[in-house]
Amino acid sequence: MFTVVRLAVPAIGRAGLAALLIATLFPSSGQAQGGDIPRTSSGRPDLNGIWQALGNAHWNIEPHQASAAMAMRPGPLGPVPADEVVALGAVGSVPPSMGIVVGGEIPYLPNARTLRDDNLRNWLTRDPEIKCYLPGVPRATYMPYPFQIFQSESAFFITYEFAGADRNIYFEDPGPPQVDSWMGQSVGHWEGDTFVVEVNGFNGQAWLDRAGNHAGWKLQVVERYTMMGPDHMMYEATMEDPDTFSRPWAVRLILYRNIDPDARLGVFKCVEFVEELLYGEYRKDPARVESSEPR
Repeated sequence: MFTVVRLAVPAIGRAGLAALLIATLFPSSGQAQGGDIPRTSSGRPDLNGIWQALGNAHWNIEPHQASAAMAMRPGPLGPVPADEVVALGAVGSVPPSMGIVVGGEIPYLPNARTLRDDNLRNWLTRDPEIKCYLPGVPRATYMPYPFQIFQSESAFFITYEFAGADRNIYFEDPGPPQVDSWMGQSVGHWEGDTFVVEVNGFNGQAWLDRAGNHAGWKLQVVERYTMMGPDHMMYEATMEDPDTFSRPWAVRLILYRNIDPDARLGVFKCVEFVEELLYGEYRKDPARVESSEPR
């Protein structure tokens, strides 16, 4: 016999519902460890392997409903997909997601929230993913592409399928980053069975998802990787940026190890695939783009 529990969504609000579901489905990392987990010869959790996030948070890390497209324009009876994406139909539409933001909502400062909204309106020309720029942290983790962890007693390295991005995670702090970058500088250490990575030195140009959520160059990220079983791991990332957010906040999701013995990380260095987008207008004979404007 099953008991159906009906939640009064209007009473608690979407953000409250998201927080409730996240707390239920994703307990804190201190409670997450259970069952036998693989370990290295030194007794550390063995994180080696190909991992991937499931779900639709890469569209928008906050809770959101399904929509016709990310890029919209005014229509006769309401917003319709922008000309550039209308021909994609369902392929260009946005699936729903409960989000991965702990608490459901990013605590933006007023000006930063305005910029987020402006980013969304200009998604086609601003999203770094569209131009194959490096995804940044933590976005690289929950994009719809796998990544691989290489771990030893003296080194920790992550390589991502998207854009050939990678991170060398230092065990000894080399000091302030010599230059700001898309992926930042990462320094890791173990806290019990949790691998903690502190990341800074960002260039402030990366987004957090396709919805225009963003941070600035002062962003500091603390990642926590905690094995929950042989083939799944809790990932948490706490963000702090005094120019963008009113307080620190976090995302939380589960990562899954690919257990196929033939699994390999693919090559998706997409720079060559966006040359027409970035430089096509400078061709001697530019490609013609037919408008999808209804006749």
